[in-house]
Amino acid sequence: MIAHPDKVSMHIHFDTPTVLWTLTFAALLVLLVVLLGRDRMRRFPWFTTSITVIILRWLAERMLLHRLDRMLANWIFLVLADVAAIVALLVVVEIARRAFAGAGRTRWITGTLVLLAVGGAVLALWGPWPSSKTLFADSQLVFLRFMDLFAQKAGLLADVLTVQLGLLVVLFGRYFKAGWHSHTQQLAIGLAMASIAQLTIRGTLQNVAMHTTIHSQDDYRRVMNLMNSLNIANSIIFLVVLLWWIVCYWIDEPGTKSMDQGSENSEQTADSAN
Repeated sequence: MIAHPDKVSMHIHFDTPTVLWTLTFAALLVLLVVLLGRDRMRRFPWFTTSITVIILRWLAERMLLHRLDRMLANWIFLVLADVAAIVALLVVVEIARRAFAGAGRTRWITGTLVLLAVGGAVLALWGPWPSSKTLFADSQLVFLRFMDLFAQKAGLLADVLTVQLGLLVVLFGRYFKAGWHSHTQQLAIGLAMASIAQLTIRGTLQNVAMHTTIHSQDDYRRVMNLMNSLNIANSIIFLVVLLWWIVCYWIDEPGTKSMDQGSENSEQTADSAN
């Protein structure tokens, strides 16, 4: 039996999180189309892969979260989270190679060691690490706990490295292959903005969890409202970053058209000479 459209529409709730989810998912699809249609994937394959993984995670969370067995859902979501964390680290490497192509070996080694040292320090000091008793409390859930821990810590490391790399690209990219209005710099700036927002929200939530004691229903409601506000703010920032990338990657880099026209003119000259 097919439900009447009027009856279906009565159960649709256009709240802020739903609207933001819809707009963000649409922006992700448009960005993927731009990356493929404008042939940007050839230069940024891992970034394109990361957008694809994000789309898969969003679809899985929306379509499968309440329709699968809890254990199976945990496996699917944690596998996707681990893959997303690994790809995020590969995106950092991709941007660094694009932005600082031509830098000497000494600069590469020095910069890599500095970024990893800062990232490792933040990773070690940020948030509580689970004890061995917690990790190995239930043998059936050990692997899932390790997958969850890897996704959290690898994602945190990727965010810290992204912020550092974005700052380096803005300061020194123009001396190498990431000048102003280049796709590499625009990608680094967008990722840095998204990572800063993510780190800010993580730090705020951690501070609230450590220093807030819930004594009543009002305290619980206040904490939940704060978490919802932070998630909405993070979604808005991510949506703005996606729109920024869509515009930037649709437009060719400065000098690209002139180079293409020059190559076409040289080919026409060669053909006429023959």
